[in-house]
Amino acid sequence: MDGDLGDFLRSRRARIQPADVGLNVYGGRRRVPGLRREEVAQLAGVSVDYYIRLEQGRGPSVSDAVLDAIARVLQLDETEHTYLRTVARPGPRASAPAANQRVRPGLRLLLDTLGGAPAFVLGRRMDVLAWNALGDAVVGYSRMRPAELNIPRQVFLDPATRELYPEWAAVAAETVAHLRLDAGLHPDDKQLATLVGELSMKSEDFRRLWADHQVKAKTYGVKRINHPVAGELTLPYETLGVPGDPGQSLVVYTPEPGSETAERIALLASWAAAPAG
Repeated sequence: MDGDLGDFLRSRRARIQPADVGLNVYGGRRRVPGLRREEVAQLAGVSVDYYIRLEQGRGPSVSDAVLDAIARVLQLDETEHTYLRTVARPGPRASAPAANQRVRPGLRLLLDTLGGAPAFVLGRRMDVLAWNALGDAVVGYSRMRPAELNIPRQVFLDPATRELYPEWAAVAAETVAHLRLDAGLHPDDKQLATLVGELSMKSEDFRRLWADHQVKAKTYGVKRINHPVAGELTLPYETLGVPGDPGQSLVVYTPEPGSETAERIALLASWAAAPAG
């Protein structure tokens, strides 16, 4: 996943028009969309040569002040700003976690205590590591093969997800943006590189979205699910980091009390709790 810094900077300056940053451009057609490298350098207060070397990934160690200036010019949001700092100045390269990521017993117990809310644990590369009964009733994790317990693979390689998610395009974009953020934090993760390569070969949608270099943290939001039994569910969600396991997060769907979705979730909970047979 080399070249992330240059690709990211080029994609961000392509979306900024000169007028957006107060530049008056007259005459002639511009050869590149958005800002030129020379314009970014001028507005950030650095030399053109310095910025070009930075974008090519061969510049010296860059200061916070320069990165902050570039982020201001490119109008980066907080997540994009953090990503820029990460890929521009990567820290010590930690070894990738083992393939079998483990969920500690206390977290599994916490999942079960959230009996009235669908919940699951995400690990590195957006692997689904554990879930409670209601989370399984909503998504069907227990029916999936181990290789399918990965959100990007589900979204891009399982045609059924286009029916499951009425807003599939938004879910796909959000998934890739979060995976891109993970890639910036772990540039030497061979399993992640393999996953990106697999999805790039098998999904044109993934290739297009990956090339767009959007980055976004999935901290909260709303997901709509077209459940085969319960019907359409509108599910706000919260994503909570797991202390002691920085690669893991707890995702909890929180239907609004008294809503139609809450009633349907209650029916699913009764169905999930019913004895087999």
